[in-house]
Amino acid sequence: MDRRRRRLLQATAAWAGAGSIGRLPVAWATASGAPLSGGTPFSFQRLINHAGHLATLPYVPPRPRYGKLLSEIGYQTFMGIETRKGHQLWADTDLPFTVEFFHLDDGTRVPVDINIVSDGRARHLDYDPRMFAYPDPTMARRMPDDLGYAGFRLHDARSDHREWLAFKGASYFRSPGTENQYGLSARGVAVNSGEPGPESFPDFTRFWLQRPAPGDDEITIWALLEGEHLTGAYEMRCRRPGDVIMDIRSRLFQRKAIDRLGIAPLTSMFWFSETNARRGADWRPEVHDSDGLAIATGRGERIWRALNNPPRPDISLFADENPCGFGLLQRDRDFDHYQDSGVAFERRPSAWIEPAGHWGAGHVALFELPTHDEINDNINAFWIPDQPATANARWALDYKLSWTDQAPFPRDLAHVRATRTGRAGRPGTYRDRSPVDRKFVIDFIGGPIAGKPGNDIHIDASASRGRIDNPYVVAIGANEPGWRVFIDWLGDKPPGPAEAAVLRCRLMRGDTPLTETWVYSYYPRPLLS
Repeated sequence: MDRRRRRLLQATAAWAGAGSIGRLPVAWATASGAPLSGGTPFSFQRLINHAGHLATLPYVPPRPRYGKLLSEIGYQTFMGIETRKGHQLWADTDLPFTVEFFHLDDGTRVPVDINIVSDGRARHLDYDPRMFAYPDPTMARRMPDDLGYAGFRLHDARSDHREWLAFKGASYFRSPGTENQYGLSARGVAVNSGEPGPESFPDFTRFWLQRPAPGDDEITIWALLEGEHLTGAYEMRCRRPGDVIMDIRSRLFQRKAIDRLGIAPLTSMFWFSETNARRGADWRPEVHDSDGLAIATGRGERIWRALNNPPRPDISLFADENPCGFGLLQRDRDFDHYQDSGVAFERRPSAWIEPAGHWGAGHVALFELPTHDEINDNINAFWIPDQPATANARWALDYKLSWTDQAPFPRDLAHVRATRTGRAGRPGTYRDRSPVDRKFVIDFIGGPIAGKPGNDIHIDASASRGRIDNPYVVAIGANEPGWRVFIDWLGDKPPGPAEAAVLRCRLMRGDTPLTETWVYSYYPRPLLS
């Protein structure tokens, strides 16, 4: 289940059967101008062929060699382990990036295999125990010389020296984006996420890092994916400054049938916002890494699905063909809405997926889990192809992933800024209403809307159950741009079973949409007084 992500889910698997490969100590690899010699030929096609071959073999789960020792390295101890200055990969060179490696710990007990690629040849990077400084000197003496690394992170060596991309745990990776603040994560693939049975977490088991040239803005990372249900080969061309952009090529080979295959999955956290703040047992006004799922459909519709903290696991599916993009966004950038300088929710990045080529028919899926705190990731978004994920199936799906503070598609329509809720009806009539009836107030800003809404504006609103009542639109305020839409949702009397009512709303002028389509899943329940 994705809520395990901050505990690193499951151990990362080691790549077995590496065969004869060249070896490279970190100290040698960091030497300026040192060319690679020896090693083995490497290319993305070779990696694809290898992943395809592995899929024909039985899956052997990895086993940690030093599990008992690593069980003593909990979160606090792990946070105290630091990389010694000058021991990063490519330190003291004129290369644009340096690489720091993550120490193994209780949550990540199996090392990943690291290789350096230069001139089309790859050499294995040996583990160097001198790289780490421990808070307890006795711990350093207990660490074996062949411990290995849990993952790695990239730093920009040119100007700001910022950490800008990290890989650690299962197939997870993430970036702090333009605002230099970590938040949501991505991963290589999702297997049976949102299904009744257990979710499976394949691992990136082996990485290849292309040695960049001086002046490069880009580094290429290749990864081998291994799991019970499938194997995969990934090529990721990663660049900054500005938004962190990853051009990703993925090739997947199934060992077994998969009930729900998730492509380009994103993982985030949503506890509460202005929409459901009355349920939050916390002093802060809002707590979330993302506040909505944005979709640019292949048929030209723009959708904003405001996130929810549901009473039980809930999956929403948006049918599409050849989607233009989707992502989990953090639109609310106002510190005053969070009031937490320690974690800076207003600076958390958004992640936007743009398919390369035609992905065909399928669904954008949003899987939401209930949570009672901020330490559990409870939001998942991914693409589900309509084509069945049968045993021996092969997939070739490429996409661009942007870590950004803005959605990188044209704002030709007004977009949702906020969603608020309250008791349905007009002031003075609340007692006549069912306690589960609800008023929704949606703020749209930007795009073609300005001034006061005219009589030619139509509210296009609907509900999958219950009915919409008393819709109207006004200007937000004299000094506030945009329009505010009010709709009441009226349910059954007495209230029926607590099934979600899916609400949709947009503003139209004739047959022309002026706004993106707001979507929300409302579980009828009384407001807390």
